[in-house]
Amino acid sequence: MARPTTVYRRNLIGDNVGNLLFSSASYKLLQTAGTEIEVGGMKGGRAEAERINATADHVVIPLANAFRPSYQQTLDRMSETIEALTVPVTVLGVGAQLRLDGKVERLDGVKASVQRFVRAVLDHAPSIGVRGEFTEGYLRGLGFRDVDVIGCPSVFLKGPGLRVEKRVPALTAESRISLNLSPYVPGLVPIVERHMERYPNLRYAAQHRDALGMLLDRDHRPAQTKTDQTRLPTHHAHPLVRDGRTSFFVDPEPWIRYLAGFDYSLGTRIHGNIAALLAGTPATVLAHDSRTLELVRFYDIPHRLMKQTGPDTDAAELYEEADFTAFNDRHQARFDRFAEFLGAHGLQHVYAPGQDPEHFDRRVAATRWPGDVGATPPQVRPGFRLADLVGPRIRRFRTAAA
Repeated sequence: MARPTTVYRRNLIGDNVGNLLFSSASYKLLQTAGTEIEVGGMKGGRAEAERINATADHVVIPLANAFRPSYQQTLDRMSETIEALTVPVTVLGVGAQLRLDGKVERLDGVKASVQRFVRAVLDHAPSIGVRGEFTEGYLRGLGFRDVDVIGCPSVFLKGPGLRVEKRVPALTAESRISLNLSPYVPGLVPIVERHMERYPNLRYAAQHRDALGMLLDRDHRPAQTKTDQTRLPTHHAHPLVRDGRTSFFVDPEPWIRYLAGFDYSLGTRIHGNIAALLAGTPATVLAHDSRTLELVRFYDIPHRLMKQTGPDTDAAELYEEADFTAFNDRHQARFDRFAEFLGAHGLQHVYAPGQDPEHFDRRVAATRWPGDVGATPPQVRPGFRLADLVGPRIRRFRTAAA
């Protein structure tokens, strides 16, 4: 836990607070009795590998859309580290970033880096865990066969018993709706403007680091973008920001608790909607690329393609058509698949017989987390360390930050 100003200055969220959701889930899932988890990086090359070899029994790397041009240098540094490791390596849920058409030619510039990374991982593991069908097809097209589709660890934070049910029969003008956005996605302006006027109890849950900077500092200048975002909640003059209808959470737990108070979540952010589902709140994803689409398909999360939305698209309509039957009915099987993957890699999880999955939850529940930035002043308990959540230190793992 860190103060929001520190989170922004040091970019502890990797540009998007959604990253904390799958890293936190990985931490909890692997926190079995007798295991020590050390959180660290994987970008230090051979020197970092020497330290890991001397102190860890296993390296676990939770990743998101790492197969993309903007991540290439980081991927190369991680490959250099992995190549020098002598301990096993497990990758949880890496993904390729493609458009909805799935054309892999757009990733030709990173092909060599991806191949190097996957080869390095497979030299230390029986398989590599990917997020969904697009990434599986992409890696198989590069000649790799030891590829397992396991989704994203974030959806397994609450274990195999997670269920989502609609709390109200239909949305009305008084319904509480949480909106999440990727401001760079075309077509969002009419959706935002329609919903903030139609639903006075709508709130915007921001996720990107630039939004955090904006909420912390009235003089903050947003990063330059290719698209005009002046009609989106990216600045203080926008009604959702000006009127106190925007929040930003720098930790997963208060974010999930906050979303539990809504009737519905809607938007383009995959982890923003997963956070809602973890809170038991129905959600619909507006899928705009392969990384979001492959996850909603794998988990049977209600969704609509962005290209199928328009100015008249309304939350009430999307809520009515949202069906969580498959999400609920298949969750146990998906969790079992994830657990089998861990077992094949020599890893246990906290939902296995004899483990205490509520140990981590009890410590989290007793923690005084920061509030949201944007509506209530953040409060931080001085001296808190993530290590406070760790059990007996016998077996040692290292989880790597993406």
